[in-house]
Amino acid sequence: MAVRRFLDRREGGRVLAARLLDYKDRSDVVVLALPRGGVPVAFEVAGALNAPLDVFLVRKLGVPGQEELALGAIASGGVTIFNEALRASLRLPEELIDQIIEREKKELERRERVYRAGREMPDLEGKTVILVDDGLATGATMKAAVAAVKTRKPARIIIAVPVAARGTCEDVGRESDEMCVAAMTPEPFYGVGMWYQDFEQTTDEKVLELLERAREKN
Repeated sequence: MAVRRFLDRREGGRVLAARLLDYKDRSDVVVLALPRGGVPVAFEVAGALNAPLDVFLVRKLGVPGQEELALGAIASGGVTIFNEALRASLRLPEELIDQIIEREKKELERRERVYRAGREMPDLEGKTVILVDDGLATGATMKAAVAAVKTRKPARIIIAVPVAARGTCEDVGRESDEMCVAAMTPEPFYGVGMWYQDFEQTTDEKVLELLERAREKN
């Protein structure tokens, strides 16, 4: 049977939220979106769960010429992780890797300034953190996010996405405190964008609009 594609990220978020209703109306729950594509998804999840929404900044370290292929990722708090097998096979010069990290670090810092506008990260200690993105392909960015969030001592971390490669969901789920929650895990997977009719890039303006609307609700 063919798997139906989501209309857009907002619909993906609504379908995903139905899998997370055990966390509705709980004062210990915080929803963190991985910008930019994760924000429209997380907006729907946070609204359905009556939970606060914020962002957690992560940047993929794309392989030069194959930017969709993740060499690793960096996250807020100075966390850097690598796909060590891929790194070893590509044998990229360390100088080039340093340049990639520096470029993505600058973009991460820019987004921190734009999206936070001076606001502090929410206190995550003792909280149940639901990390949301629009999908999982390699899982590199989500693994970096999990590693960084763990330094803030949450009670538990839940990974939630509308669509994921099954093996990646299982692999990344081992990094959190329960199985990765995915609305669907189609096979063959192909890529995240294949499962959305509208997969246009989410703009900074849309991120800011949704964050403001979420704050007004809380």
